[in-house]
Amino acid sequence: MSVAQNGGPTGPVIRDPRSIDANVPIDASEIQSIMTDQPDPTPPGAAPSGIDLLTLISRGGAFMIPIGIMSFLVVALAVERFASLRRRRIIPMKLRKQLAAMLDPISKFDPTAAYHACIESPSPASRVIMAMLRRTGQPLADIERAASETIEREADHQASPIRWLTLAAAATPLMGLLGTVWGMIVAFHESTTLTADRSRSEQLSEGIYTALVTTLAGLVVAIPAAMLALYLENRLIKLFHRIEQLSFDVAPGLARFTGRRQMNSDGTLRMHDTLNEAPPAPPLPKQTGKSRDQAKTG
Repeated sequence: MSVAQNGGPTGPVIRDPRSIDANVPIDASEIQSIMTDQPDPTPPGAAPSGIDLLTLISRGGAFMIPIGIMSFLVVALAVERFASLRRRRIIPMKLRKQLAAMLDPISKFDPTAAYHACIESPSPASRVIMAMLRRTGQPLADIERAASETIEREADHQASPIRWLTLAAAATPLMGLLGTVWGMIVAFHESTTLTADRSRSEQLSEGIYTALVTTLAGLVVAIPAAMLALYLENRLIKLFHRIEQLSFDVAPGLARFTGRRQMNSDGTLRMHDTLNEAPPAPPLPKQTGKSRDQAKTG
């Protein structure tokens, strides 16, 4: 590369940039920005754009539909269980007060009055007490066993909706993970067919951002569902422990009827069946050989 001495250049002419306009100063930051190839810094006062929730949900795609259904299921079950597992619904206050009055003193406990009190206050506790009262006259061990079996059935019936909350807590993160895995596959597949105006890193970052939305949604639904299921299970256990204690308080009041009285289907008492049975006939006396001969000759 050379410059002619007398005029015409013999190669590319290198000019001093300052010779264009000597009065224009050169900013060192501009030179540094060009050398490092960095974008201009964010102007003062400009804040980064936030994440819109609706936009984020829409980016999740079709995998957000089952997660949304699970979220509605969790809310509905939680509201229903909170309303159903109130103490006054499981063990009515009126029934507790009536039974407490009948058991004081326990020697004057009236099974018929207790049976009608249970009918007036339908609840899991009343059904347990009625199962005991129907076995009036039987041994105390049989009465307590009937109470325990009824408590197990009632507790299982009340726990059925809570199992759906446990299922939602376990299945929803897996749904979100499935959506994330599918989104990653799509992102890497699309990165192999890029247009000229998009870079691979830009395409992958956008695809990963979209794919992680479903995992986030699954965790948002699963964490409250797991906490609600655990709380409701503990509440159910405490309530049925109270029913068990109530049944054990009633059982001694039935002990004095063992083998003497039993309850009809309408709640009234009658004599025990064993007392109504006719005594067995005495065995016939054995006849000796001499008595048999006398009977023949006579």
